[in-house]
Amino acid sequence: MLFEPFRLKDVTLRNRVVVAPMCQYSSRDGYATDWHLVHLGSMARGGAGLAIAEATAVSPEGRISPRDAGLWEDGQIEPLRRITAFIKEQGAVPGIQLAHAGRKASANRPWEGDNHLTKQEGAWEILAPSAKAYGERLTQVPKEMTKADIARVKSSYAAAARRASEAGYEWLELHFAHGYLANSFLSPLSNERTDEYGGSFENRSRFLVETLEAVRDAWPERLPLTVRLSVTDWLDGGTTIEDSIELTKRLKSSGLDLLDVSHSFVVPDCTKIPWGPGFLLPYAGRIRKEADVPVGCGWFINGPEHAEAALREGQADLILLGHPLLDDPHWAYHAAKKLGVQQPTSMLPPPYGHWLNQR
Repeated sequence: MLFEPFRLKDVTLRNRVVVAPMCQYSSRDGYATDWHLVHLGSMARGGAGLAIAEATAVSPEGRISPRDAGLWEDGQIEPLRRITAFIKEQGAVPGIQLAHAGRKASANRPWEGDNHLTKQEGAWEILAPSAKAYGERLTQVPKEMTKADIARVKSSYAAAARRASEAGYEWLELHFAHGYLANSFLSPLSNERTDEYGGSFENRSRFLVETLEAVRDAWPERLPLTVRLSVTDWLDGGTTIEDSIELTKRLKSSGLDLLDVSHSFVVPDCTKIPWGPGFLLPYAGRIRKEADVPVGCGWFINGPEHAEAALREGQADLILLGHPLLDDPHWAYHAAKKLGVQQPTSMLPPPYGHWLNQR
């Protein structure tokens, strides 16, 4: 199944291997560079079916770091066209993840401290549903968003989606996970509002549903609209899998086509995360069944056989990979060989496939 095509809307992936969005922190003023062309291009060349570009900020204040990718202005479109064209030439589908970092914004890159910037380093004002700092190295207290702020950010998502379409992307993912802005609206661990965007589950999920609806109106109907969601906070008083199943149903009724299953990081406490091989697959399987929506899942997928089993057992429709593809951009090709796929070199471009087929 891993090397069977997958069709969603008008898009067909040649296989179920997906390049997960991975922050590279290598843009300049939000503009893509040759690094992004080589990073994503090498994995598309290596046989992946879908290559999703990293979290791309919908507004300048939505960047995690000053070197984040962005799509908040039209000039950022052209460098991306070169990347999407190359991905398509390799037989893969180009996707992009749109994001707003919320209270995790205005930070140094991970290898430079992963802490909030100082004023001397160019810090900017950060936004969140509540004036509550994340903690640990991210100590800056965010501004509690006004209704005008909320409306502006939703419009920014829609505008970035239009630009993504102009740039040639054919798959769109909204980043509603990992403690960034949308996730911090959803989780009661970070959302202390008392208006219609806080309190009850319906209120806390309102920003996510309304943002997806705004993007649905801006993004071509024929192309997949997906969401990466933190489906559990792993902590008492936080988001539960039952909450996420209900939210997925609501998102589906508003235009969601597939859910990318991830987990929290909405607060620094990670002590209860049950790290281990495929630890999110049972949650993905529940959402797939109970919300009746296709799902993608990753996190500690240990090799091609594990990925194949997850698909056959109905725990996922797509397998998202990060670290394995960083280690081996030709992971898909090597997996096809290991699983006994006929003519695995056919998924490679001729300058590689022809010569490897001579061995």
